[in-house]
Amino acid sequence: MKELNSQEESIMRILWKLGQGLVRDVLNEMEEPKPPYTTLASTIRLLERKGYLTHKLYGNTHMYIPLISQEEYSKKSINYMVKNFFEGSVGNFLSFMVKEKNISKKEVEELERMIDDFEKKGKK
Repeated sequence: MKELNSQEESIMRILWKLGQGLVRDVLNEMEEPKPPYTTLASTIRLLERKGYLTHKLYGNTHMYIPLISQEEYSKKSINYMVKNFFEGSVGNFLSFMVKEKNISKKEVEELERMIDDFEKKGKK
């Protein structure tokens, strides 16, 4: 799947939140300054060509529906980032996050618990 730019990601976040929507629904949810309706409609059609959306046709109106969940997209994005920016090492990624203080001590402890639980399940 092709990567999304920031405008495309913001449109997808709106559609994930709404579940589905018309171009005007997306436009209503956007913050100022809002793009022109036709620009937004073109970007949404591009997202459909990229495989992120599909649509149902109601007369002349297109109802757009995400084909990929936000969770799936997040997973692919993080895997891409780890692979391309952290030499494929989750450890390097987590080390960077801790050093940049993007992960709190509580979150580190939660990660340690998750790793411990994962290892216990693997031994069974």
